[in-house]
Amino acid sequence: MDAKYRNYFTLFVYLYIYAKTLYMERKAYFAGGCFWGVEHLMQQQEGVISVVSGYMGGDKENPTYQQVKSHTTGHAETVEITYNPQIVSYETLLKLFMEIHDPTQLNRQGVDVGPQYRSEIFYLTEEERECAVGIIQILKDKGFDVVTRMTPASRFWMAEEYHQNYCEVHHIEPECHVRVKRF
Repeated sequence: MDAKYRNYFTLFVYLYIYAKTLYMERKAYFAGGCFWGVEHLMQQQEGVISVVSGYMGGDKENPTYQQVKSHTTGHAETVEITYNPQIVSYETLLKLFMEIHDPTQLNRQGVDVGPQYRSEIFYLTEEERECAVGIIQILKDKGFDVVTRMTPASRFWMAEEYHQNYCEVHHIEPECHVRVKRF
């Protein structure tokens, strides 16, 4: 391959990688109580490619459900959302997240109590953090006492297989998560 074509090929590769990063898919990480309900309701949003239940925010590597619920890992039950930003924006996902859990409950959602059930936004970029600050401020201006944390994302640990698609597999609706319009 001569130098001219090598330069075109290199440019094509860089543009492809840039386009994939910018336009094809992105990730978002939210913790809002039991991950089964958050997973189930997020999967219904157009533009969401996949939702995986797991753990984030603690210091234990590859934690198990039993370890997380023992309150010794620091992790929260978290969902990893893969989405197409050409179809759904991060802001839309964030607003949905704030409507499908109660961001005013500290370390709980409904009957699920403990720090692993906390409300937390794990942001990947400064733009995501700024978006979260704005959405939380809108809710505070509406009178909500929001306790949702904002934390830089750390490593996501996928939960055990039996937690994945739990509501769909067991043909149940989530008990602790109901959409409440706030925006």
